[in-house]
Amino acid sequence: MPAPIKRVEGRMAPLDLADVDTDQIIPKQFLKRIERTGYGPFLFYDWRARGDFVLDRPEHAGARVLVAGANFGCGSSREHAPWALRDFGFRAIIAPSFADIFRGNCYKTGLLAVTLPESQVRHLIDLVTEDPTAMVVVDLEGQEVRGDGFSYPFEIDAFPREMLLKGFDDISLIERREQEIAAYEEARAEWLPAVPAVSQSRRN
Repeated sequence: MPAPIKRVEGRMAPLDLADVDTDQIIPKQFLKRIERTGYGPFLFYDWRARGDFVLDRPEHAGARVLVAGANFGCGSSREHAPWALRDFGFRAIIAPSFADIFRGNCYKTGLLAVTLPESQVRHLIDLVTEDPTAMVVVDLEGQEVRGDGFSYPFEIDAFPREMLLKGFDDISLIERREQEIAAYEEARAEWLPAVPAVSQSRRN
């Protein structure tokens, strides 16, 4: 279950590119793992292999917020893309737009995807390019991105906002209803098909 997110505070890393697809975020040869962790070293693997990739520059080490161009996360629907971004250390991504499936996968992973107008994203990219030490707060409770001299409100649907604030994923949402599900199963007619209960040891 992902950790709850109320706000993300820290330095930014700029990725001044549009249409960054999931195959670039985490190339297909690294999708053989069954865990959700361990993908960070392979994030943007092909681009980083060329040398002097922006995320490998010392001034952006430890950045918690990625600021990128429009249509971020397009391409295939692989959940490994937000897993890799989160495993690398990012807790929020800011872009003018996201691919719908990618954004949904971010929310399920505990990664905050924030949409801001192109002009505001451009300001953030220019800001961190000029001053890599610039700090930003991505406030989910207040629904705003703020820093020294600026405050940008953002919209987010109520359901993913609640999921992120409480640290829920699809499985934990179901587990919250275990007693109600069990009561329903007890009351069902015996002739109806049933799914065997899964023990706690098998879940883990």
